[in-house]
Amino acid sequence: MSVFDDHAKSYDGWYTTPIGKRVDEIETRCAFGLLEPRSGMKVLDAGCGTGNFSLKLARLGCAVTGVDLSCEMLAIAIEKARAENLEVEFLPMDVKALEFVDGAFDAVISMAVLEFIENPLDAAEEMYRVVKRGGRLVIGTINRLSPWGELYMEIGRRSDSVYRHARFLNLEEMSRFRPENLVSTRECLLFRPDNDVDNSHSGEDHGPAEPGKGGFLCAMWKK
Repeated sequence: MSVFDDHAKSYDGWYTTPIGKRVDEIETRCAFGLLEPRSGMKVLDAGCGTGNFSLKLARLGCAVTGVDLSCEMLAIAIEKARAENLEVEFLPMDVKALEFVDGAFDAVISMAVLEFIENPLDAAEEMYRVVKRGGRLVIGTINRLSPWGELYMEIGRRSDSVYRHARFLNLEEMSRFRPENLVSTRECLLFRPDNDVDNSHSGEDHGPAEPGKGGFLCAMWKK
C-alpha cells in the first residue's frame, strides 16, 4: 500500500485553487522547457500520481506511460484520461524497480517524487536506465532551502499529512547525480507561498529569490 492511497481522492483539490493553478502552470513551464515534449515522443511519467503530467503530455501527442505505487491514485488517473479520451498506459510499478528494458523511452519525467523515496539517487539511476541514448531525464522536486520547502516541512509535522514521509532535496544534492550528464538546472516559484495570488498575473513567476532558493527545482540529464 502506498502512503498516497489515503490521500488520492483529495489530491487534485490543490489544482483547483488559485494558488494551486498558478503553481502548476509555473512548474509545468519549467519542466517542459527542459523536456521539450513533441508529438510521438515516447515518455515515461515516473511516479505519475493522478496523472497531472501524464495527461498534459498526452494532449501534446506524446505516447505516455505513467507508473505509480498507489493504485488509488492510478484509478483516478485512468478515469481522467478516459474522460478526455486520451490514450495513456497507467501501470502499478515501483520507480526503483522499473519493469522496462534499458533505453525503452525517449524521455522520462518525474515530478515531486524523489522526496518520497528513501534513496532518491538510486531511483534516479533506475529512471536514467530506461532512457534511450540521446534521450532526456527531467526531474522536478521541492527545494528544501526555500520558503516553499519550509512550508511543506511544517505541513509534514502534522500527523495526517503525506509530507510527513518526505525528505526534501536542494540543488546541490540533485547535482550529485551523474554530474557528467547533467545538462541544465532551473528553478521556479520565486514568490513566497504566503503572497496573495493576483489572478491577473496567473502563470507568472516574480520574486526576489536568491540563486538556489526557488521553491521548485528542475534538472535535465541527457544520456
